[in-house]
Amino acid sequence: MLEFNDSHQSYFIKASLQGDFCCLSFPDQFNRARKNSIDLFAEIILKKVLQVYPVDNERCIAIQLEDNFTLLLKMHGNRANVILFQNDSAIAIFRSHLKSDLTLTLSTLNRTLDFSEQTFREQLSTLQAYYFTFGKLVWQYWDDKIKGLPDTDLWPAFQQLIQELESPKYYLIEHSNKLQLSLLPTGTILKEFDNPEEALNSFFIQYVYQQAFSSQKDKQMKTLRDQMKAGQNYVQKNRQKLIELQQDKHYQLWGDLLMANLHQLTSGITHITLTSFYDNQPVEIKLKPELSPQKNAEVFYRKAKNQQIEINQLQKAIDTKTVELQKLNQKFIEVENIADLKQLKQTEPETPSKQKNVILPYHEFEHKGFRIWVGRNAEANDELTLKLAYKEDLWLHAKDVAGSHVIIKHQSGKNFPKDVIERAAQLAAYNSKRKTDSLCPVIVTPKKFVRKRKGDPAGAVVVEREQVILVEPKL
Repeated sequence: MLEFNDSHQSYFIKASLQGDFCCLSFPDQFNRARKNSIDLFAEIILKKVLQVYPVDNERCIAIQLEDNFTLLLKMHGNRANVILFQNDSAIAIFRSHLKSDLTLTLSTLNRTLDFSEQTFREQLSTLQAYYFTFGKLVWQYWDDKIKGLPDTDLWPAFQQLIQELESPKYYLIEHSNKLQLSLLPTGTILKEFDNPEEALNSFFIQYVYQQAFSSQKDKQMKTLRDQMKAGQNYVQKNRQKLIELQQDKHYQLWGDLLMANLHQLTSGITHITLTSFYDNQPVEIKLKPELSPQKNAEVFYRKAKNQQIEINQLQKAIDTKTVELQKLNQKFIEVENIADLKQLKQTEPETPSKQKNVILPYHEFEHKGFRIWVGRNAEANDELTLKLAYKEDLWLHAKDVAGSHVIIKHQSGKNFPKDVIERAAQLAAYNSKRKTDSLCPVIVTPKKFVRKRKGDPAGAVVVEREQVILVEPKL
């Protein structure tokens, strides 16, 4: 902010020098913030302005002050800056990272261009390169103007273009879907001005508003896209799990086969081969010799029931997430059609932290085909261990410290591989108070040896049998 005062009133220039937007505006008043506001260029405070002039063929405006000071507004896009000169040398800069601006000399900034007819004719094939100050809008206006003109009429047309630029009106236009300020009537004209300050102020306000609107809208739409993508991945992943569980009927089949063949089974056997009802193929069933055939069948029926509970929970989670996805898609269409910043702010989507957590109470990892579940918090640990884990699953927890309960899901007929146990132990260590230790002891035990006493706080359990392994905490 530059303030000029003649003891009666102030005149303000606001220099916006962001990398993606470089513009001057002239606010009627400016209320300085009490904090985060400092005086710059102390050498020229209260110095008298002698002259204001544009640098020839450069996007620079010089404010000449007494005592040989000059303040230069260098409007060079992402290299825009305010530079203080004394005599001919740069002594201070506003954007301090643009160190090369300190090497500039005021006397060498003017750039000479020859606007004679001879030079024009010589440069006819490279006009845009030679008259580099005109910019894209001017050249598009020129191209439209000279269509069909013979070469003999080009020079008079060029002189007319120069005249229009030197005695312009000021146009707020839309060009290439972008708000721009033009000295020529091109593109879609939104407003016309006679006063350059009014034109710049109007352009600045509308451009900043449009940028804020576009930025906010893009941000909201990206948030909604990310949420929809995450939701779609969640549904796809859980549908795959659901299909696997629904197709896995072996516990129910084993129970049915045992009950149908009780007359030919005896206690104490470790396995038996029976013929399937469905495809007449032999099915080998491993049995617990200490249990009767009927008790073995009861074990399989219980496992089948637990499988069905997991199927129901997955289906419920998928249904909930599907409804949520439909709402997100509806919201996305609504935001896409909004054309007003105020309305846009009213439709700002909830951040994930504000949304209701409809997902399961654990993070899932996979290693060597085994699913590893890590509890999210103390309450989730209780739900994971006491409601979702089966007694054949493996339970892990960092020893003697608070942390997540970790479950390795049992797979029928498979032992838990050593490297899968170590991977789950690393996760248990990482999700505990020992996550910064180089090595962490982790309890490993079948879930059936874990129980909760009445009155224990959330997440607290008793382990009746345990093994301890040392691992490095790793996410």
